[in-house]
Amino acid sequence: METRRTPLYDFHLANGARMVPFAGWDMPVQYAQGIKTEHLVTRNAAGLFDVSHMAQIWLSGTDTDAALESLTPTDVGAIAEGRVRYSLFLNEAGGVLDDLMIARLDGGLQLVVNAGRADHDIAHLRANLGDNVTMNVRDDRALLALQGPQAPQVLRRLGVELDGFFFMQIGHFTIDGIDCIITRSGYTGEDGFEISLPSDRAVQLAERLCADEAVSLAGLGARDTLRLEAGLPLWGHELDETITPVAAGLRFALSKRRREAGDFPGAAPIMTDWHDGPKRQLVGLLPQGGRPVRDGAELELDGAIIGHVTSGGFAPSLDAPAALGFIDTALATPGTEINALVRGREVPVTVAALPLVPHRYIRG
Repeated sequence: METRRTPLYDFHLANGARMVPFAGWDMPVQYAQGIKTEHLVTRNAAGLFDVSHMAQIWLSGTDTDAALESLTPTDVGAIAEGRVRYSLFLNEAGGVLDDLMIARLDGGLQLVVNAGRADHDIAHLRANLGDNVTMNVRDDRALLALQGPQAPQVLRRLGVELDGFFFMQIGHFTIDGIDCIITRSGYTGEDGFEISLPSDRAVQLAERLCADEAVSLAGLGARDTLRLEAGLPLWGHELDETITPVAAGLRFALSKRRREAGDFPGAAPIMTDWHDGPKRQLVGLLPQGGRPVRDGAELELDGAIIGHVTSGGFAPSLDAPAALGFIDTALATPGTEINALVRGREVPVTVAALPLVPHRYIRG
């Protein structure tokens, strides 16, 4: 299958990226310095990620809020101008069709959805939004993510005024003469920003940001180890059409008004999980002995299968292996000792609270 290229494709090659096919796109998995270095730079300074493969979808029209509420558990009407909410597309069984960000800007709604689910999500919206909602898929825009504790200083050095601009806010800014829409959010657990801009200015902005000594390019590999440590679920791993938001630790994504009304897709099974607790729930896992456990490995205790690993690898910030997985709720207490089955061998694993590395969002 032919893959798509972001506006930064040639920029990535010129900077030594190793490109791989991902979700229908050619994307940089790492640069010459390697995933571990890119990861640690993001934790300690600032990493710049190309996330232009994610779909940007803008909605407008008189019934937009109600139409989007019919697909999600979010109190869309309560999203104020300049604010962003994490949300979920749900099915009637309470499973997650995808996760997304919803922002209100200039009176309309701006969505960002996963690249691997973009075609599904666009079709889902087209089939359900109704005639009074206009949908515009913004293929003409790129998306960069600047993440890390020095990200605010980098933007300030470029003249961006961030006073009063905190986590999950969105606004218009100008950088190097480029009109940008910036959200203070990200997928690493660090303070940071996602910058939407015209595609034909993406290379200019990336070069401008990389000229700052605090900034290093980072690829998909570092993005995945950062989100693993941050305990942030990924569709196809910690989220799918059989996993409820409660089991995945996403109670916060269920707005109070919508819970009380029970008027969102899958409300009955999801609220049963809410009140009674899910049978299995997402936890952190810390393998012992330095050997990583990977996605799909079964979890075992006293000869019984009690769950499975959904994401696993090496966590550079912990300098140790780490994983995420679902286990029986009765065994989800941090400190519980279980085993992962790796090629027929038992690897001792300790259940851990999430996130494995604390978030450092700036909430104001």
